[in-house]
Amino acid sequence: METFAGPVFSLLRGALGVSEQEYQQSLSSSSCYLQFISNSKSKADFFLTNDKRFFLKTQNKREIKFLLSNLKIYMEHLKRFPHSLLVKFLGVHRIKVPHRRKKYFIVMQSVFYPDDRLNARYDIKGCEVSRWTEPAPEGSHIIVVLKDLNFEGQYISLERQRAWLLQQVEIDTHFLQRLNVLDYSLLLAHQPLQHDERHQSLSFASLIMRAKKSVSLSCCPQFVALFRWFIISSTPIHPGISAVPGEVQEDGSTLLLSETADNYFRQSQVGVASSGGSLQTCPEHAGPGSDTAELPEFKAQNRRLLPNLKNPLYVIDGPEQRYFIGIIDIFTVYSFRKRLEHWWKRLRHPGRSFSTVSPQAYCVRLCHWVQDHTK
Repeated sequence: METFAGPVFSLLRGALGVSEQEYQQSLSSSSCYLQFISNSKSKADFFLTNDKRFFLKTQNKREIKFLLSNLKIYMEHLKRFPHSLLVKFLGVHRIKVPHRRKKYFIVMQSVFYPDDRLNARYDIKGCEVSRWTEPAPEGSHIIVVLKDLNFEGQYISLERQRAWLLQQVEIDTHFLQRLNVLDYSLLLAHQPLQHDERHQSLSFASLIMRAKKSVSLSCCPQFVALFRWFIISSTPIHPGISAVPGEVQEDGSTLLLSETADNYFRQSQVGVASSGGSLQTCPEHAGPGSDTAELPEFKAQNRRLLPNLKNPLYVIDGPEQRYFIGIIDIFTVYSFRKRLEHWWKRLRHPGRSFSTVSPQAYCVRLCHWVQDHTK
């Protein structure tokens, strides 16, 4: 087994409060992984660790290259918005089995953790074509992930935290738009708050503990070390090293994470500028004369008081319900093939909304869905 960008993901795990001992114990447990049966068209395999804390998914080589080549700007986004709803990648690996094809897989935090009391799970794309799933029969132990049309008539009731959610979804989807990706999903689940959770009094000790979880990751020592590693990492990587920073090895070729990410970041700046948009820069990296008026926005967006859970970044409490919300599947690039698929679906489904649209349209549509289904 090979590990890619090992130092980066190790530091990110630490920044997210996942100790190496917890991580290894979950992945190396003597208990079997739980296989997740999906109706995904990608034909990927899905597994949950036995404690259901981490999610494993097989990916093809192109998707792994896309992730590693954009790893630096992904980390920059998390540093700038540490309460981001984007999926948190914890590891990228490859398994070689003699006389068989190589298998690539990623390890992610599970959005639905802990799942002891979850009532329903949804995969939301903001469209209608093929977005209905037959629910499991009453009393069945089979867990079915429902879709957009199953959620119609329901609302995410957050009250005071609604404004935060709307803005964070907009921030994250605009980031994905700049990466030129589409077809990502907003995962959503909910469970009723118990009496003590609804009427909990914030003791000083509890407030300190929750505030500590809510501190921006940009102040975290692991993130400082992570970005220092990005800056000084300029040595080419060669085969045979167990942790390969930013490389998907090919015959006679090497891929430098820092160079590739810098090149992509410059290209994305040029692309956005040419389209009449603007690519905002993080205030702490802004140069002289830059507009720092958005600094209060950063502070406000990262000031949400996180719940005292092991998976706090995806958990938002409303008055009566606890919601688990995260954005996953961020690897589908709007390629020429996807453009053709878009035009074919326009002919096949006139007047109906479907998933294959431009990244800009996809971003706007999902933001509108969240706005229309929250209160």
